Amino acid sequence: MHELFAENQAFRASGRLWIEGPADRFLGIGRLELLERIQATGSISKAAKEMGMSYKKAWDLVSSMNAQARQPLVGAHAGGAHGGGATLTPAGEQAIAGFRAMQARFAQFLADETARLYH
Repeated sequence: MHELFAENQAFRASGRLWIEGPADRFLGIGRLELLERIQATGSISKAAKEMGMSYKKAWDLVSSMNAQARQPLVGAHAGGAHGGGATLTPAGEQAIAGFRAMQARFAQFLADETARLYH
């Protein structure tokens, strides 16, 4: 394919990866970041704030992932005298690890396809 490219230009294969269910996106880079920030902060609210996202939007994303998963990815604890919070469940931790591994394979695929562009 390289004969199609203008000289002195670098081209590469590019793409984004996400997992879709029949009704909604299940997991993508934004939802992954939200899960990781919930894991780090122990709070949906704090995770949303760090991402510049409304609490409602973050809660809707968490609710969507939890509804589509066999087991919830995030467990939320109501506020009160001791405060609320959120934690990732083992399924949530598995989702992060599995999606990160899939992203690594996808990145390798894109690198391989980029190399093929020039051969």
